[in-house]
Amino acid sequence: MISESEITNTLNNYFGSETVARPTPEVWQVDTDQLRLLLMLSSDQTLIRILVPIVPLQTAQSYLIELLEANFDLTQMVRFAIHQGVVWGVFQHFGETLTTQDLKEAIDQLVWLHQNGLNECFKILVEKQVRQIIRASKLQGQSLEATLQSLNRLYEEGMLGGLDQDSQEREQFLSAWKLQLERLWDSESIV
Repeated sequence: MISESEITNTLNNYFGSETVARPTPEVWQVDTDQLRLLLMLSSDQTLIRILVPIVPLQTAQSYLIELLEANFDLTQMVRFAIHQGVVWGVFQHFGETLTTQDLKEAIDQLVWLHQNGLNECFKILVEKQVRQIIRASKLQGQSLEATLQSLNRLYEEGMLGGLDQDSQEREQFLSAWKLQLERLWDSESIV
């Protein structure tokens, strides 16, 4: 079992001792310019939970399905969770079997999750939407080139992007669309 001193030392070494506080015997709190991390022991000290706030729930509302998908495919030892109107990165482990190395790896993953926020969830959502566009285009018998021309027309008419969007910004968006469509076009089939 990892000891309280090992927890304190690991947090001090990772974040610097000036950022680590112990507001109660069961809680360690890390406050840096970039993040706040909480490490809590259960009252019987059998369970360790580490938490990092990611974003307000309202910000993540349209990504909830992707958050759950990320929990399955992406987040490894940590998970997205929702509590008190906040999306958190969470790690839980039984203290009996937790090693210092496990603790360091969990902190690494939580810091990564905090730094990346919803970026990966946004990427999952965008890929789903691009795949829907591809399926719809293929059902209409359109080629990749015709689909790209349709997107270009939609941007020019202001239905995608905005009418106040400058040409350079529009070209960047269209280039991103083109890359995604080309990357996924052959892998998406209609059945």
